Amino acid sequence: MAEHLASIFGTEKDRVNCPFYFKIGACRHGDRCSRLHNRPTTSPTLLLSNMYQRPDMITPGVDAQGQPIDPRKIQEHFEDFYEDIFEELGKFGEIESLNVCDNLADHMIGNVYVQFKEEDQAAAALQALQGRFYSGRPIIADFSPVTDFREATCRQFEENNCNRGGYCNFMHVKLIGRDLRRKLFGRYRGYRISRSRSRSLSPRHRRDKDYYDRRDRDRDYRDRDRDRDRGRYKYDRDSRDRDDRKRIHSTPRRSRSPVREGSEERRARIEQWNREREENL
Repeated sequence: MAEHLASIFGTEKDRVNCPFYFKIGACRHGDRCSRLHNRPTTSPTLLLSNMYQRPDMITPGVDAQGQPIDPRKIQEHFEDFYEDIFEELGKFGEIESLNVCDNLADHMIGNVYVQFKEEDQAAAALQALQGRFYSGRPIIADFSPVTDFREATCRQFEENNCNRGGYCNFMHVKLIGRDLRRKLFGRYRGYRISRSRSRSLSPRHRRDKDYYDRRDRDRDYRDRDRDRDRGRYKYDRDSRDRDDRKRIHSTPRRSRSPVREGSEERRARIEQWNREREENL
């Protein structure tokens, strides 16, 4: 029984614990949810609820006065916010990932998830954030149960085909540019480029940042990989051609001549042949 309960914990089959709170650290029902929200007492991940205020909060792409906003201005505003938060929280320890939700639902809009390398770093950051304000609004911070953002993000959004839009119950992570990502995360030792996209590893064992870092860097190096693969194919083809030419033009190795027998040995062998021949007759 205990094994069965452990296997369904945090899934849709779990009728006791809320699967959405377990996966994304937020639930659209809030405290009115019929299932339990097990709030962790310690975690490497902090949730800063509704912290990011995008300039087109009311209507996407339109400011409060009803004027359209240049998407580049929106991205610039977001990256300024991202860098500001990263620099401030980076004072408490190494940041493994910093994700900002682009969702529109009340329980997820503007949520900021920061995952530190160690739990004590997250605890120090949480203590320092108590009672602080950002842009005139109080910062609401707490530990989050999310440790694997690949399970919390919307896969359809990554493929640009999520039909729920901004009201999806899974995270729509807003991305920053590659240059800014290298600038912020490149300061840490062990930051490297990886092409692995395995979904079986825990982010606690990933030293190359989270899934989104790898996706951005994959996109940046895709052309280089393609050119390198083409060069490797040409090299392999030339090597096979050289081997074929060697095989065609090479002469077979001459076999070593047998050791010659002495005169007495030859006479004895001839006498033996004669006796066998006479016996057969």
